Amino acid sequence: MNGIEWRYLAFEELTVAELYAVLQLRSEVFVVEQACIFQDMDGSDAQAMHLLGSFQGALVAYARCFEAGVKFAEASIGRIVTSPEIRGSGSGHALVEKAIACLSVPLGAPAIRIGAQARLNAFYRRHGFETSGPVYLEDGIAHIEMLRSL
Repeated sequence: MNGIEWRYLAFEELTVAELYAVLQLRSEVFVVEQACIFQDMDGSDAQAMHLLGSFQGALVAYARCFEAGVKFAEASIGRIVTSPEIRGSGSGHALVEKAIACLSVPLGAPAIRIGAQARLNAFYRRHGFETSGPVYLEDGIAHIEMLRSL
């Protein structure tokens, strides 16, 4: 999908409206759509950089990025989400590419680790991530750690 405006912000730089949109999108997909009751607001948002993708003023894509040592020994990306309305447009791939660039370019991250939903293994492999451990359950959903060396 062309026309997505990307912004990369520290927690303190998010407006109240932006934070609300982030939490609303994460809840819409991770809690409601995936029927998974979990504590999305895990206390880590303040330590993250937030990648927001907006189209015509609405948040349609989001990821949070962490420096090495916060979530994993390596830099990491999490809460990777696109709104249902734009799925299939390539926006998810654009989101992951932007998140990788946000960690790689300014921070010089030598590797990025993610805890991905196992069903998305092939999606993340397209971006250079390789399986790095066994499948595990997180909030009742099969996940797998994946690592991308730069």
